[in-house]
Amino acid sequence: MFKANFKKKLPTFELNVDITLDQGILALVGHSGAGKTTILQCVAGLQTPSWGEINIGGKVVFSSELGTNVPIRNRRIGYVFQDYALFPHMTVEKNVLYGKPKKGSASDKVLTVLSVLEMLKIDHLRNRYPHQISGGEKQRVALARALMTEPELLLLDEPLSALDQETRGTLQQELLKVQAQWQIPFVLVTHDLQEAEMLGDQIIKLDQGRQELVRKLDKAQLS
Repeated sequence: MFKANFKKKLPTFELNVDITLDQGILALVGHSGAGKTTILQCVAGLQTPSWGEINIGGKVVFSSELGTNVPIRNRRIGYVFQDYALFPHMTVEKNVLYGKPKKGSASDKVLTVLSVLEMLKIDHLRNRYPHQISGGEKQRVALARALMTEPELLLLDEPLSALDQETRGTLQQELLKVQAQWQIPFVLVTHDLQEAEMLGDQIIKLDQGRQELVRKLDKAQLS
């Protein structure tokens, strides 16, 4: 369960957020500057809301009323950035290992690097460096690293926008498979309404910080 009810004052408008997601994929759509990435950053703890509350997996990670603001490292969130943010001096395997939580973290999953690489079909790339792999492969590595954090919520900031159409379609299917397997909420930022309709169990359209349109979709009707 993921719930976020907060406001964030930005230079030109106030962002108003009211989200409830049990599991599945929530797609945030809107033009550049509408507040999509700001929502992800507030949820992750990279920015601080002006007011409100954020609850992840039954735990309050931010509350202006209670004075709670859980550090990023303790929020059990996986984050896939638009540019993937891979370390160029590390192999694929070491990049993925970087996401592994510290010993003693609470989790019901026992993950190994090999199991995650095999799941995403990139185990053959484990000894390569980011400059030696394609854009689609980099996306899979970034997703593998995010999953190694054993997250209760996965945030994806336009992870497919830089890919060609064929690779993008393949990885859209991979995201659906991963979400079905992990059964945790995903929040996906995209400019592409067609992609939002393809992936989203829910869609929120943002305009100047307002949730202009909320629509629930039946994926079976889109297949």
